[in-house]
Amino acid sequence: MIGMALATAVAVTGDTLTVDLTDGRRVSAPLAWYPRLLHATSEERSNWQLVARGEGIHWPAVDEDISVASIIAGRPSAESAPSLQRWLDARKA
Repeated sequence: MIGMALATAVAVTGDTLTVDLTDGRRVSAPLAWYPRLLHATSEERSNWQLVARGEGIHWPAVDEDISVASIIAGRPSAESAPSLQRWLDARKA
């Protein structure tokens, strides 16, 4: 997408996901919007990769992908409760 801001850096705290963008903005979202990240360890949260030149962010340890466009638009994860529960159950096993 022409003119779309891309991610350059990512920080995840215990309650916030923050993304630095190529246009100089820093956007944040509540970590509760992304349950897999909320339930991830600090180590898992810090292991992220930019994808598609910064159009998205991938966390391989928790199989989470978030687009920059979604963060900017304020859209939380669309993962269903049953899907999240299966993922949580698999982590316990």
